[in-house]
Amino acid sequence: QVQVVESGGGLVQAGGSQTLSCTASGRTLEQYTMAWFRQAPGKERDFVARITWAGASFYADSVKGRFTISRDNAKNTMILEMNNLKPEDTAVYYCAVGALSSTYQRFYNYWGQGTQVTVSS
Repeated sequence: QVQVVESGGGLVQAGGSQTLSCTASGRTLEQYTMAWFRQAPGKERDFVARITWAGASFYADSVKGRFTISRDNAKNTMILEMNNLKPEDTAVYYCAVGALSSTYQRFYNYWGQGTQVTVSS
C-alpha cells in the first residue's frame, strides 16, 4: 500500500505564489507517475499536471506557463510551484500516484486527502 500526503496549501492573494508538496511512502515508486488534480467547489475534479519517473511533465492548458511540477525520486516527493495565481485556481488540490502516465483520474491508484488552496481577489 502507498500512503500519499500533501502539504503547503493556504490562503494567497491573486498574483501571488504558493508551493505544494506531496510525499508518497509505503513501497517503491519506481516508474510511477505522480500528478496533481484539483476540485473547485461545485465542480468535478480536474487534471492539473503530471510528471513521470523520468521527469517528463505535462500541464493542463489552464495552468501552463504559471505552474511548474517537479519531483525527487530519491525522496518520493513531488512539488507544484504555482505562480501568478488567480481566483479560479481556488480548489482542493490532490496528489495522485499511478503506474500509467495519464490525465485521467482512473489511472491513478493512490490519492492523498487533499490540501486547500484559496486565492483571494
